Amino acid sequence: MRSEPVEGVGATGVLYLVSTPIGNLEDITLRALRILKEVSLVAAEDTRHSRKLFSHYGISTPLTSCHQHNEAGKGEQLLATLLEGRSVALISDAGTPGIADPGYRLLCRCLEAGIEVVPIPGPSAVITALSVSGLPTDRFTFEGFLPAKKQARLAQLAALQQESRTLVFYEAPHRLLATLKDMAEVCGESRLAVVARELTKMHEELFRGTLAEALERFSSARVRGEIVVLLGPAPSIEEEPTETVQEALLRLHRETGLTRRQLVKRVAKDFGLPGDEVYRESLSLPELGKD
Repeated sequence: MRSEPVEGVGATGVLYLVSTPIGNLEDITLRALRILKEVSLVAAEDTRHSRKLFSHYGISTPLTSCHQHNEAGKGEQLLATLLEGRSVALISDAGTPGIADPGYRLLCRCLEAGIEVVPIPGPSAVITALSVSGLPTDRFTFEGFLPAKKQARLAQLAALQQESRTLVFYEAPHRLLATLKDMAEVCGESRLAVVARELTKMHEELFRGTLAEALERFSSARVRGEIVVLLGPAPSIEEEPTETVQEALLRLHRETGLTRRQLVKRVAKDFGLPGDEVYRESLSLPELGKD
């Protein structure tokens, strides 16, 4: 097993994508702590936030900011540092960098320049919420944040309405209620949903229920904290009947021996049709006998 990080040996340094806790500071790996202490520089989404983690674990590595507003310019500076042979760790405020967080541009530039990129796995709000949701986890899709504007949000939800996989979203607390209302409008109030709030923190909450129940729960008070919203798969669309009304009447006649009126009532219910319409169909079938 090689020692990490490798500095001063190869032509370039190594970029480490280091996952950090999403709430509870104990949720960090031993490897992550070692890398954060050994690299030359740590690029953080918010250095003020990251200093709390550093202080807790006695990490003295220099910090620099790398967030969505400066990633283009700061990425070039970090690239230069890596090309000089010094290794850099990239962290976000919480969870895995690059997942709905800054880091994608820097990662791409490093890959283009032939710089080694090493993941240091750990916490992820998406996986944490999914694992305890009680929704199907064999197939799921992460959609990030929905659009802030209502019409764009409705359009995106409409495109996902019949998705057969579990859907996972991030959402801001001040938009949660509006998002749940739009989800109920597009997907139906009976659609199963999970709202995971403040995961691993003191006020952690995991709500499970229908969208109607979620609306009732989160309409009663101001919502705070980091939020993951999950939607269960769309109900499977029932297959169209494979037989006609007349064929169903004849089949049930052979199988049950019911009277014509009893057969009509049964088939009307099965097909969701008016009784008089099915009765008219039955009149062309003398095999059914009299009423």
